Amino acid sequence: MRNWGIVGLIVLLTSGCAAIPSMTDSCESLVMSKVGECVEKAEVVKIPTYQELANLPPAKDMPVVAVYAFMDKTGQRKSKDGIASFSTAVTQGAESFLIDALKTAANGKWFRVVERTSLDALVRERQIIRSTREDFANQKGNEDAPTGIQPLLFAGILLEGGIIGYDSNIESGGRGARYLGIGTSVSYRRDVITVSLRGISTLTGEILLNVQTTKTVLSTGGGYDVFKFVDMDTKLVEMEDGKAENEGVTKATRSAIELAVLEMIYQGHDRGFWVITDGHRHPHGQHGRNEGHLNGEEHDEE
Repeated sequence: MRNWGIVGLIVLLTSGCAAIPSMTDSCESLVMSKVGECVEKAEVVKIPTYQELANLPPAKDMPVVAVYAFMDKTGQRKSKDGIASFSTAVTQGAESFLIDALKTAANGKWFRVVERTSLDALVRERQIIRSTREDFANQKGNEDAPTGIQPLLFAGILLEGGIIGYDSNIESGGRGARYLGIGTSVSYRRDVITVSLRGISTLTGEILLNVQTTKTVLSTGGGYDVFKFVDMDTKLVEMEDGKAENEGVTKATRSAIELAVLEMIYQGHDRGFWVITDGHRHPHGQHGRNEGHLNGEEHDEE
Protein backbone atom coordinates (compact mmCIF):
# COMPACT_ATOMS: atom_id res chain seq x y z
CA MET A 1 0.00 0.00 0.00
CA ARG A 2 2.89 2.33 0.70
CA ASN A 3 4.13 1.90 -2.86
CA TRP A 4 0.82 3.10 -4.25
CA GLY A 5 1.05 6.25 -2.20
CA ILE A 6 4.60 6.92 -3.34
CA VAL A 7 3.68 6.27 -6.98
CA GLY A 8 0.73 8.62 -6.67
CA LEU A 9 2.89 11.40 -5.28
CA ILE A 10 5.46 10.93 -8.03
CA VAL A 11 2.79 11.07 -10.73
CA LEU A 12 1.29 14.18 -9.17
CA LEU A 13 4.57 16.02 -8.80
CA THR A 14 5.92 15.12 -12.25
CA SER A 15 2.75 15.69 -14.26
CA GLY A 16 0.26 17.85 -12.42
CA CYS A 17 2.62 20.33 -10.81
CA ALA A 18 4.75 20.56 -13.93
CA ALA A 19 1.79 22.06 -15.76
CA ILE A 20 1.41 24.82 -13.16
CA PRO A 21 4.14 27.48 -13.56
CA SER A 22 5.89 28.37 -10.34
CA MET A 23 6.41 31.94 -9.19
CA THR A 24 10.12 31.64 -9.86
CA ASP A 25 9.57 30.46 -13.43
CA SER A 26 6.92 33.12 -14.06
CA CYS A 27 9.17 35.93 -12.89
CA GLU A 28 11.59 35.22 -15.71
CA SER A 29 9.10 36.63 -18.22
CA LEU A 30 7.65 39.25 -15.87
CA VAL A 31 8.89 42.44 -14.26
CA MET A 32 9.71 42.68 -10.57
CA SER A 33 7.94 45.60 -8.91
CA LYS A 34 9.40 47.72 -6.10
CA VAL A 35 7.72 45.62 -3.42
CA GLY A 36 9.14 42.39 -4.82
CA GLU A 37 5.96 41.20 -6.51
CA CYS A 38 5.77 39.81 -10.01
CA VAL A 39 3.70 41.92 -12.37
CA GLU A 40 3.04 41.25 -16.04
CA LYS A 41 4.62 43.39 -18.72
CA ALA A 42 2.36 45.65 -20.76
CA GLU A 43 2.09 44.46 -24.32
CA VAL A 44 0.34 45.26 -27.58
CA VAL A 45 -2.22 42.55 -28.27
CA LYS A 46 -2.00 41.33 -31.86
CA ILE A 47 -4.33 38.43 -32.53
CA PRO A 48 -4.47 36.59 -35.90
CA THR A 49 -7.36 38.72 -37.21
CA TYR A 50 -5.34 41.86 -36.41
CA GLN A 51 -2.48 40.59 -38.55
CA GLU A 52 -4.81 39.78 -41.44
CA LEU A 53 -6.31 43.28 -41.27
CA ALA A 54 -2.89 44.90 -41.19
CA ASN A 55 -1.69 42.82 -44.17
CA LEU A 56 -4.45 44.06 -46.47
CA PRO A 57 -3.21 46.06 -49.47
CA PRO A 58 -3.88 49.82 -49.39
CA ALA A 59 -7.17 50.99 -50.87
CA LYS A 60 -7.06 52.89 -54.16
CA ASP A 61 -9.75 55.28 -52.93
CA MET A 62 -10.03 55.39 -49.14
CA PRO A 63 -13.72 55.62 -48.12
CA VAL A 64 -14.55 58.10 -45.35
CA VAL A 65 -16.43 56.41 -42.51
CA ALA A 66 -17.85 57.58 -39.20
CA VAL A 67 -18.68 55.72 -35.98
CA TYR A 68 -21.11 57.41 -33.59
CA ALA A 69 -21.67 54.47 -31.25
CA PHE A 70 -21.12 50.74 -31.11
CA MET A 71 -22.90 49.65 -27.99
CA ASP A 72 -23.57 46.57 -25.92
CA LYS A 73 -27.12 45.55 -26.81
CA THR A 74 -27.18 42.26 -24.92
CA GLY A 75 -28.19 43.56 -21.49
CA GLN A 76 -26.23 40.66 -20.00
CA ARG A 77 -24.74 40.85 -16.53
CA LYS A 78 -21.85 38.89 -15.13
CA SER A 79 -23.11 35.57 -13.85
CA LYS A 80 -22.38 34.83 -10.21
CA ASP A 81 -24.03 31.99 -8.34
CA GLY A 82 -26.53 33.41 -5.88
CA ILE A 83 -25.12 36.94 -6.13
CA ALA A 84 -26.70 39.89 -7.94
CA SER A 85 -24.11 41.64 -10.08
CA PHE A 86 -24.39 45.05 -11.71
CA SER A 87 -21.26 44.56 -13.82
CA THR A 88 -21.92 43.97 -17.49
CA ALA A 89 -20.83 40.72 -19.11
CA VAL A 90 -19.13 42.43 -22.07
CA THR A 91 -17.11 45.59 -22.55
CA GLN A 92 -18.81 48.97 -22.85
CA GLY A 93 -16.05 50.42 -25.02
CA ALA A 94 -16.64 48.43 -28.18
CA GLU A 95 -16.56 51.55 -30.38
CA SER A 96 -12.90 52.00 -29.44
CA PHE A 97 -12.17 48.49 -30.73
CA LEU A 98 -14.11 49.24 -33.92
CA ILE A 99 -12.19 52.47 -34.59
CA ASP A 100 -8.91 50.69 -33.88
CA ALA A 101 -9.83 47.91 -36.31
CA LEU A 102 -10.73 50.44 -39.02
CA LYS A 103 -7.38 52.20 -38.59
CA THR A 104 -5.56 48.85 -38.50
CA ALA A 105 -6.84 47.82 -41.95
CA ALA A 106 -3.91 48.07 -44.38
CA ASN A 107 -1.98 49.84 -41.60
CA GLY A 108 -4.26 52.86 -41.75
CA LYS A 109 -4.44 53.02 -45.54
CA TRP A 110 -7.90 51.58 -46.12
CA PHE A 111 -10.42 53.78 -44.25
CA ARG A 112 -10.44 57.47 -43.42
CA VAL A 113 -12.14 57.56 -40.03
CA VAL A 114 -13.65 60.84 -38.81
CA GLU A 115 -14.26 61.58 -35.13
CA ARG A 116 -17.90 61.38 -34.07
CA THR A 117 -17.92 59.67 -30.67
CA SER A 118 -16.67 62.90 -29.03
CA LEU A 119 -18.25 65.30 -31.49
CA ASP A 120 -19.39 67.77 -28.80
CA ALA A 121 -15.85 68.21 -27.52
CA LEU A 122 -14.56 68.56 -31.07
CA VAL A 123 -17.13 71.26 -31.93
CA ARG A 124 -16.39 73.19 -28.74
CA GLU A 125 -12.67 73.12 -29.44
CA ARG A 126 -13.26 74.41 -32.96
CA GLN A 127 -15.35 77.24 -31.52
CA ILE A 128 -12.48 78.14 -29.19
CA ILE A 129 -10.07 78.21 -32.13
CA ARG A 130 -12.41 80.45 -34.14
CA SER A 131 -12.99 82.79 -31.19
CA THR A 132 -9.27 82.99 -30.44
CA ARG A 133 -8.48 83.92 -34.02
CA GLU A 134 -11.14 86.62 -34.01
CA ASP A 135 -9.84 88.11 -30.76
CA PHE A 136 -6.26 88.03 -32.07
CA ALA A 137 -7.32 89.76 -35.30
CA ASN A 138 -9.17 92.46 -33.35
CA GLN A 139 -6.17 93.09 -31.11
CA LYS A 140 -3.94 93.53 -34.13
CA GLY A 141 -6.48 95.82 -35.74
CA ASN A 142 -6.64 93.64 -38.81
CA GLU A 143 -10.33 92.95 -39.24
CA ASP A 144 -9.76 91.52 -42.71
CA ALA A 145 -7.54 88.71 -41.40
CA PRO A 146 -9.02 85.24 -42.00
CA THR A 147 -10.58 83.90 -38.80
CA GLY A 148 -12.32 80.88 -40.22
CA ILE A 149 -11.34 77.25 -39.81
CA GLN A 150 -11.23 74.39 -42.26
CA PRO A 151 -14.61 72.61 -42.41
CA LEU A 152 -15.00 69.15 -40.97
CA LEU A 153 -14.71 66.17 -43.27
CA PHE A 154 -18.08 64.47 -43.74
CA ALA A 155 -18.45 60.71 -43.98
CA GLY A 156 -19.82 58.81 -46.94
CA ILE A 157 -20.52 55.67 -44.91
CA LEU A 158 -21.94 55.53 -41.41
CA LEU A 159 -21.02 52.41 -39.42
CA GLU A 160 -23.61 51.17 -36.95
CA GLY A 161 -24.25 47.99 -34.99
CA GLY A 162 -23.08 46.59 -31.70
CA ILE A 163 -22.67 43.52 -29.56
CA ILE A 164 -26.01 41.78 -30.07
CA GLY A 165 -25.52 38.49 -28.27
CA TYR A 166 -23.68 36.88 -25.40
CA ASP A 167 -24.76 33.29 -24.82
CA SER A 168 -23.12 31.87 -21.72
CA ASN A 169 -22.56 28.22 -20.96
CA ILE A 170 -23.98 26.93 -24.22
CA GLU A 171 -21.80 23.87 -23.85
CA SER A 172 -19.91 22.41 -20.92
CA GLY A 173 -18.45 19.10 -19.98
CA GLY A 174 -15.50 17.22 -18.65
CA ARG A 175 -14.03 13.87 -17.77
CA GLY A 176 -12.09 12.30 -14.96
CA ALA A 177 -10.71 9.08 -13.54
CA ARG A 178 -9.84 7.78 -10.10
CA TYR A 179 -8.03 4.68 -8.94
CA LEU A 180 -7.29 3.77 -5.33
CA GLY A 181 -7.55 7.35 -4.11
CA ILE A 182 -5.54 8.91 -6.96
CA GLY A 183 -7.57 10.89 -9.50
CA THR A 184 -7.48 13.44 -12.25
CA SER A 185 -10.15 15.48 -14.02
CA VAL A 186 -10.58 18.10 -16.75
CA SER A 187 -13.54 20.33 -17.60
CA TYR A 188 -14.49 23.03 -20.09
CA ARG A 189 -17.16 25.63 -20.74
CA ARG A 190 -18.02 27.42 -23.95
CA ASP A 191 -19.64 30.86 -24.35
CA VAL A 192 -20.40 32.65 -27.62
CA ILE A 193 -20.37 36.39 -28.36
CA THR A 194 -22.08 37.81 -31.47
CA VAL A 195 -21.29 41.14 -33.15
CA SER A 196 -23.27 42.94 -35.87
CA LEU A 197 -21.84 45.64 -38.14
CA ARG A 198 -23.57 47.47 -40.97
CA GLY A 199 -22.54 50.21 -43.36
CA ILE A 200 -25.12 52.90 -44.22
CA SER A 201 -24.94 55.42 -47.04
CA THR A 202 -25.14 58.93 -45.57
CA LEU A 203 -26.61 60.29 -48.82
CA THR A 204 -29.50 57.86 -49.25
CA GLY A 205 -29.78 56.07 -45.91
CA GLU A 206 -29.54 52.72 -47.67
CA ILE A 207 -27.88 49.86 -45.82
CA LEU A 208 -25.05 48.91 -48.12
CA LEU A 209 -23.26 46.27 -46.06
CA ASN A 210 -24.33 44.04 -43.20
CA VAL A 211 -22.08 41.58 -41.37
CA GLN A 212 -22.52 39.37 -38.32
CA THR A 213 -19.67 37.49 -36.68
CA THR A 214 -19.39 35.17 -33.68
CA LYS A 215 -16.49 34.32 -31.39
CA THR A 216 -16.23 31.47 -28.92
CA VAL A 217 -15.11 32.23 -25.38
CA LEU A 218 -13.54 29.06 -24.00
CA SER A 219 -12.83 28.26 -20.36
CA THR A 220 -10.92 25.14 -19.35
CA GLY A 221 -9.78 23.65 -16.09
CA GLY A 222 -8.09 20.55 -14.76
CA GLY A 223 -6.62 19.10 -11.62
CA TYR A 224 -5.06 16.18 -9.83
CA ASP A 225 -5.66 14.91 -6.33
CA VAL A 226 -4.47 12.19 -3.94
CA PHE A 227 -6.41 10.86 -0.97
CA LYS A 228 -4.61 7.80 0.28
CA PHE A 229 -3.89 5.94 3.50
CA VAL A 230 -0.34 4.58 3.70
CA ASP A 231 1.87 2.78 6.21
CA MET A 232 -0.67 0.10 7.12
CA ASP A 233 -3.53 2.60 6.88
CA THR A 234 -2.16 4.63 9.76
CA LYS A 235 -1.11 7.72 7.84
CA LEU A 236 -3.12 9.80 5.44
CA VAL A 237 -1.65 11.46 2.36
CA GLU A 238 -3.92 14.15 0.90
CA MET A 239 -2.91 16.54 -1.86
CA GLU A 240 -4.53 18.36 -4.74
CA ASP A 241 -3.48 20.69 -7.49
CA GLY A 242 -5.25 22.33 -10.41
CA LYS A 243 -5.37 25.12 -12.92
CA ALA A 244 -8.07 27.02 -14.79
CA GLU A 245 -7.76 29.21 -17.88
CA ASN A 246 -10.48 31.60 -18.99
CA GLU A 247 -10.34 33.38 -22.33
CA GLY A 248 -10.93 37.07 -21.84
CA VAL A 249 -14.35 38.28 -22.99
CA THR A 250 -12.89 41.66 -23.91
CA LYS A 251 -10.26 40.04 -26.11
CA ALA A 252 -12.92 37.85 -27.73
CA THR A 253 -15.05 40.94 -28.39
CA ARG A 254 -12.12 42.67 -30.05
CA SER A 255 -11.48 39.61 -32.20
CA ALA A 256 -15.12 39.45 -33.31
CA ILE A 257 -15.14 43.18 -34.20
CA GLU A 258 -11.91 42.90 -36.19
CA LEU A 259 -13.32 39.91 -38.04
CA ALA A 260 -16.49 41.91 -38.81
CA VAL A 261 -14.41 44.75 -40.29
CA LEU A 262 -12.40 42.28 -42.35
CA GLU A 263 -15.55 40.57 -43.61
CA MET A 264 -17.11 43.97 -44.41
CA ILE A 265 -14.11 44.83 -46.58
CA TYR A 266 -14.45 41.54 -48.46
CA GLN A 267 -18.23 41.99 -48.76
CA GLY A 268 -17.80 45.50 -50.14
CA HIS A 269 -15.38 44.11 -52.68
CA ASP A 270 -17.86 41.42 -53.69
CA ARG A 271 -20.67 43.97 -54.09
CA GLY A 272 -18.56 46.36 -56.12
CA PHE A 273 -18.25 49.24 -53.66
CA TRP A 274 -14.45 49.03 -53.74
CA VAL A 275 -11.78 46.80 -55.21
CA ILE A 276 -9.09 44.88 -53.38
CA THR A 277 -5.92 45.16 -55.40
CA ASP A 278 -4.87 42.24 -57.58
CA GLY A 279 -2.69 39.59 -56.09
CA HIS A 280 -4.30 39.64 -52.65
CA ARG A 281 -6.12 36.42 -51.91
CA HIS A 282 -9.31 36.59 -49.93
CA PRO A 283 -11.87 33.90 -49.06
CA HIS A 284 -14.42 35.06 -51.64
CA GLY A 285 -12.15 34.95 -54.67
CA GLN A 286 -9.10 33.20 -55.94
CA HIS A 287 -6.90 36.14 -56.87
CA GLY A 288 -8.33 39.11 -55.00
CA ARG A 289 -10.49 39.95 -58.02
CA ASN A 290 -14.24 39.83 -58.18
CA GLU A 291 -14.86 38.39 -61.61
CA GLY A 292 -18.62 38.57 -61.16
CA HIS A 293 -18.62 42.32 -60.61
CA LEU A 294 -16.08 42.91 -63.34
CA ASN A 295 -18.20 40.96 -65.79
CA GLY A 296 -21.28 42.81 -64.62
CA GLU A 297 -19.63 46.17 -65.23
CA GLU A 298 -18.58 45.10 -68.69
CA HIS A 299 -22.10 43.96 -69.41
CA ASP A 300 -23.52 47.30 -68.28
CA GLU A 301 -21.14 49.18 -70.55
CA GLU A 302 -22.31 47.12 -73.48
